[in-house]
Amino acid sequence: MAPVTPRTAFPKVLIERDSDSEQSSSEEEEEKLDEEEEEEEVGVSTANEKTEKLELGSDANRKGKAPITISLKKVCKVCKKPGHEAGFKGAAYIDCPMKPCFLCKMPGHTTLTCPHRVSTEHGVVPAPRRKACKPLEYVFERQLRPSLPSIKPKYVIPDQVNCAVIRYHSRRITCLEFHPTKNNILLSGDKKGQLGVWDFGKVYEKVVYGNIHSCLVNNMRFNPTNDCMVYSASSDGTISCTDLETGISSSPLNLNPDGWQGPNTWKMLNGLDINSEKGLVLVADSFGFLHMVDIRSNNRSGDAILIHKKGKVVGIHCNPIQPDIFLTCGNDHFARIWDLRQIEAGSSLYDLKHTRVVNSAYFSPISGTKILTTSQDNRLRVWDSIFGNVDSPSREIVHSHDFNRHLTPFKAEWDPKDPSESLAVVGRYISENYNGAALHPIDFIDTSTGQLVAEVMDPNITTISPVNKLHPRDDILATGSSRSLFIWKPKEKSELVEEKDEQKIVVCGKAEKKRGKKNGNISDESDDEGFMSKSKKSKSKKTEWKLSRCTTKDNR
Repeated sequence: MAPVTPRTAFPKVLIERDSDSEQSSSEEEEEKLDEEEEEEEVGVSTANEKTEKLELGSDANRKGKAPITISLKKVCKVCKKPGHEAGFKGAAYIDCPMKPCFLCKMPGHTTLTCPHRVSTEHGVVPAPRRKACKPLEYVFERQLRPSLPSIKPKYVIPDQVNCAVIRYHSRRITCLEFHPTKNNILLSGDKKGQLGVWDFGKVYEKVVYGNIHSCLVNNMRFNPTNDCMVYSASSDGTISCTDLETGISSSPLNLNPDGWQGPNTWKMLNGLDINSEKGLVLVADSFGFLHMVDIRSNNRSGDAILIHKKGKVVGIHCNPIQPDIFLTCGNDHFARIWDLRQIEAGSSLYDLKHTRVVNSAYFSPISGTKILTTSQDNRLRVWDSIFGNVDSPSREIVHSHDFNRHLTPFKAEWDPKDPSESLAVVGRYISENYNGAALHPIDFIDTSTGQLVAEVMDPNITTISPVNKLHPRDDILATGSSRSLFIWKPKEKSELVEEKDEQKIVVCGKAEKKRGKKNGNISDESDDEGFMSKSKKSKSKKTEWKLSRCTTKDNR
């Protein structure tokens, strides 16, 4: 005979909700009809109270069960206090009255009335540059300054989507890299550790290698002596050297050979760059150490060096003129300049202080004398000369990019083709209302003045675009938004191309159903469902995309 389990009583449930909350007319009629029955059986107490409490389960009192309270009150997501709400309502951001402006972090106004939102150059005053009596300053004035144009050329902005691959990756895209010699080849890494190779000139020619890493691909760089080989750094603690023709990869560096031993010992690799003169791959981990790999032997070179004491190093960039000088940034709120020829712990040449985490730091692409950093305090900081006064930045530009939960961190990057070294591109977090749609544009900013040169957007792209890469030779912008890739070109050039060949948008895979989310987590697998539905419902006449589904399978 099967054992009989004792019957357990259901505990008391208290449901609290605002008395001012809106109710439908049908619900009000039902409450009026059943008011007496509910008061007798459930015990509803509503007199002289702001909230209603419905008590279910009378057996809970006899069994001594603790009541379960379910609150339906409106609570602010920012300060966790009732009585008001904060966050996005459509395209508008509503500030919490207990907090300063969400954009500039200053009190006295809201995000909607913030002067930095109206004009990005508001408050941008170039800092006075002090002449430093150093040999490097004279070298710059004599050798490098004549190569920079005295008159700023006209900017060419890629402002129209030319082609795209929808749901190309199985997780959100984390990094992009253009091929150094083939103009139409774009590499992309994702959160799952996959590496995608896409020929956007032929649209359908694409491949995704799924056996490169086991988790997040944080950075990629091509081998300077062999453009078929690419190095990638991942959060699984490995560097992979991948042959793009065969998809075969090797791992010259593995910081976790024993596997998972707990979060206190697991090392992740984030920042990566290559010193082309010495043939070294420079990579930094989540504990602040710098590691080096020899390209010729594909083996580790030297011992790890502590370069950031607190937290992980998220970025490394070698100077384009003198690769031995490199720049690092991390979670310790500093960007640091180092000399590889005399590097040791605490031997940084300069320490550039920030108020919050630094997402990225880059030298200017031609002369290598300017520095552009992106920090989570909603500031882009520019240093006009590394030979002058670097105690404070030449200017700070307020820009919305401080949100990186469930998103790849925003990183402002130079335009490698701009001879004046002043144009930068960065995605925006705060959405704007464009013809009734909440869109997150991509901003082109003049770092010499702080002015917003252009903001590009497409009514079909409703997701946030944190990953952006400008082509080193052509007027092309590549964007990674959620799991999709987009190629932007100037409107005039795009129209010429469309006359010869139809604009193509390749759709890969199927939209997966949304999973249950805990604590508000956002699933990467359903981010692009809104894109497809919006593109079908879009009434824009300027941008009419012709969707063509791809039936070929990705090579693994």
